[in-house]
Amino acid sequence: MRATEGTEEELQRAGVSAGAGSFVCVSCSLPLSLDHSDELPECPGCGGSEFKRASMFEQPTLQQAAFSVHAAEPEGWLQDVRDGIEAPGRYLAAHIAGSARVFELGEGWSRIGRSPACDIRIDDPTVSRRHAVVVRTPDGELSALDDRSTNGIAVNGENVDWAPLADGDELRVGRYRLHVIETAGRPPGD
Repeated sequence: MRATEGTEEELQRAGVSAGAGSFVCVSCSLPLSLDHSDELPECPGCGGSEFKRASMFEQPTLQQAAFSVHAAEPEGWLQDVRDGIEAPGRYLAAHIAGSARVFELGEGWSRIGRSPACDIRIDDPTVSRRHAVVVRTPDGELSALDDRSTNGIAVNGENVDWAPLADGDELRVGRYRLHVIETAGRPPGD
């Protein structure tokens, strides 16, 4: 974390030392949540490197709030991901921060949210700390459940509290689209 003026003691009192909690980018006011073990990244909104600790007494106004433009998903990225999966299984794929990410869905619960405790972590203000849960039963069935999020979830464009998931379905969490992939994997030698 970088600050441009003030002694270390002043900066500590101002709340700009690293650690767990919520921070705000000094340049664009984008909020960021960190755990004790997290290193401070570049701001996903503007690329800045100066942050201050967020305060409930300094809520951003509409003029101050700045959210990065959600990058459009490149044409064909999902098919490329599908073709590149070697192991059979069930997956969620998303295009986050300019790159494709694939998450294998094991048996049981997979939590999605901003919290470091989530299995699928998406650090974005439109995603709640505990936003959604994807459940894979021992029989192999998939379901999505809204985990009392602020913005809710949608499956294939329909807002739901709970819904079954199948290959090709789209789960919307905040401003992100996660795509369900069920595959037998890539044949050996391909």
